[in-house]
Amino acid sequence: MLTWDDYNNEEVLEAAPPPVVTKAVEKVVEEVVAPEPEAAPVAANNEGVAADAEAAAAMANVHRAKAALEELDVAPGLEELEMGAARVSVDEKAMINCRADLNQLVPFKYDWAWQKYIDGCANHWMPQEINMTADVATWRSSDGLSEDERRIVMRSLGYFSTADSLVANNLVLALYRLITNPECRQYLLRQAFEEAIHTHAYQYCIESLGMDEGEVFNMYREVPSVAAKAAWSLSHTHSLSDPNFRTGTPESDQELLRNLIGFYCVTEGIFFYCGFTQILSMGRRNKMTGVAEQFQYILRDESMHLNFGIDVINQIKLENPGLWTPEFQQEAIQMILEGTEIEIAYARDTMPRGVLGMNASMMEEYLQFICNRRLTQIGLPEQFPGAQNPFPWMSEIMDLRKEKNFFETRVIEYQTGGALSWD
Repeated sequence: MLTWDDYNNEEVLEAAPPPVVTKAVEKVVEEVVAPEPEAAPVAANNEGVAADAEAAAAMANVHRAKAALEELDVAPGLEELEMGAARVSVDEKAMINCRADLNQLVPFKYDWAWQKYIDGCANHWMPQEINMTADVATWRSSDGLSEDERRIVMRSLGYFSTADSLVANNLVLALYRLITNPECRQYLLRQAFEEAIHTHAYQYCIESLGMDEGEVFNMYREVPSVAAKAAWSLSHTHSLSDPNFRTGTPESDQELLRNLIGFYCVTEGIFFYCGFTQILSMGRRNKMTGVAEQFQYILRDESMHLNFGIDVINQIKLENPGLWTPEFQQEAIQMILEGTEIEIAYARDTMPRGVLGMNASMMEEYLQFICNRRLTQIGLPEQFPGAQNPFPWMSEIMDLRKEKNFFETRVIEYQTGGALSWD
């Protein structure tokens, strides 16, 4: 009996009897190998001939595969793949414009990026885990919610259902390609997955409540206060989505940094806060607790996304100090102030009157407080001296170290890999 080792043994191969080839097999081999596309199919008159034909076709496929591999050139393909190249050192890694092998995850240069990936995995959740029964009853009841409260729920689901799709597009089509550090890319993959979960969660809420899906998912095209947020985000990210965009010059590197500030500091760092505060305040009053619980977990994810983005921005500044010019700093301040004004306008639209223990004036101060926070996080001066946080309970909700869920309704029963049954 031949073994795999015998395939390299010329004496064994020479001693082996030649294979029996029938006329039908010879014909199939000729037709499979022949270049003419109009070769006539094999006419199998019995099972034996058909089996021979199938074996011959398989043999021809194997020969073609072997021939292709003999001609394979390992040099082209991934431009960073260099045969015999030295192993990557920590000092060679960089946040942008890195020429080292991006496929080598370790050694880590940014331990904080890997830790955020680990923390994100530990914070995993799925929308279906959350019971929506009480929310459905409240939403369907004529006196379950006031008109102002219904308006808040509709506006929030309308904006966020589209916003997280825009965020995911920016991550997948632009940032992952342009950030040249493998541990940061690992976190970006986790973030992209979380954005998919968030979009899923909004869809789950909309479907559970029986909302008009066309109205909700098209709100960013039809409601001015929602459209302004979407339009601003798109205008500050579209250039990076161009597949021909490359970093490597001061102008293009600043364009990437500009995108990161708009993306993390404004879209994820300001545009989410009015809607989240409104929905979570509703949950604290025992209204729409299922929706509020989903928003709580989304907010925890987004808080981690924001902290990661701030660290990336500051690392790029550290490694490329020439980008952080006084003119560019002023531009960054302008962007964050614009985002704050857009979110204040959204607050006024969604809260024309006092509701849920808050009003537009309180939300304006909260957003100014958030604006100051975003500015100082990237080394810029506050623009609203004395602004305070009128909603301190929001900090408690975002605390990832809390052992219990804020609403204490979610039961976690995940299996670890070693406990899974594969039967």
